[in-house]
Amino acid sequence: MKTTDTTTPQAPEVPAAPHEFAMRFTSTPRGARLARRLVSHRLDQWGHPYDSPVNETLTLIAAELTSNAVRHGHVPGRDFHLRLTATPDVLRIEVTDARTERRPPSSVQETPDDAESGRGLLLVTRLAARWGTDPRPAAPGKTVWAECAL
Repeated sequence: MKTTDTTTPQAPEVPAAPHEFAMRFTSTPRGARLARRLVSHRLDQWGHPYDSPVNETLTLIAAELTSNAVRHGHVPGRDFHLRLTATPDVLRIEVTDARTERRPPSSVQETPDDAESGRGLLLVTRLAARWGTDPRPAAPGKTVWAECAL
């Protein structure tokens, strides 16, 4: 008796880029906290320990950008998206929200000493090698990104 194998060969799985993390979060303070924690965790997995300057810096930048997405970029019923990428030279974080009309200022000014808020982008400016905004290509909104050199 002759048998034949009729199974089709499986296409090899294409692994995700080893140094990319992307996820959608609810546009709430809880979503922003979770995003910050996952950035720190992913950086640790990529070889930047929790207590390293790189991890602490990028986690702080993530906290600022995600809290701004919740506070200034929130549209009811819409989430924000976070993307973290690493190359040998640069770590980049991108936070995309659904509000097109509320873009961060191109230059950040010092805030008065008694101000209760307004220092987030000042921290990003001082900690990141570069940062900026891009329009969201396929839908309303914007992406605020920051890069840290390694």
